Amino acid sequence: MKPNRRFDAAVYDKRVYRGFGHPQPDAALQYGPNIAEWPAIPALSDGLLLQVASVLRDEVTTTDELIPSGETSSYRSNPMKLAQFTLSRRDPDYVPRAKATAALEERRAGGDTAAIRDVLAALGLSDGDAALLHIGSVLFANKPGDGSAREQAASCQRVLGGSANICYEYATKRYRSNCVNWGLLPFTLAAGDAFDGAAGDFIYVPDVREKVARGDEEFPAVLLQGGEKRDITLYLKNTSAEERELLLRGCLINYYAAKAVN
Repeated sequence: MKPNRRFDAAVYDKRVYRGFGHPQPDAALQYGPNIAEWPAIPALSDGLLLQVASVLRDEVTTTDELIPSGETSSYRSNPMKLAQFTLSRRDPDYVPRAKATAALEERRAGGDTAAIRDVLAALGLSDGDAALLHIGSVLFANKPGDGSAREQAASCQRVLGGSANICYEYATKRYRSNCVNWGLLPFTLAAGDAFDGAAGDFIYVPDVREKVARGDEEFPAVLLQGGEKRDITLYLKNTSAEERELLLRGCLINYYAAKAVN
């Protein structure tokens, strides 16, 4: 004898939101206890003042060193909490340094340049010039991004205020693409050029927005170390028109947001 089965949808009606066909655009989105919004990501500024947050001299730096896997994955829906683990197994001082640079940018954006006045003066810049700058942290590694395609290796740098990476070569195209998607300028150095920068040094990259928009590959910059200036050349090679648009917008999220408005 066939059992008489009956489907009771009440459990789904009580627990599942069925919004198709009757949206509620004014209803507030409810977040779980470990889900957070992405912080606002700025568009690329006219000029960049980069502060070195870490210098990694290893032959290769893996994505698992940039953002460890394992227990940290429980924070994958909470960008800022996850970012606290950035380089934690390789350079535990990276996060506090990046946060200190982000604090300088917050003060600059609010019109307070007192903390960087000596830096501006050493670079021959004024407070007026500072209004056209963005202060962001930068990571140097010989060859970063080996291993998995984990995009958090780039996004965690970005939400901490990172603006660029400098290296001789990116270990994988995936990691370089993730940097671009998150608005991190994937700078490289020429093979024979030594990088003498250290944590805390500043690198000034003038006219960066104009040069990215134009498709330039060479970016003259100034390394400021202990009050002494030295000219360096950064490179942004083999960047497509679409990648340049993402970098100008600040990240892929901003790019899609602009497309939705238009």
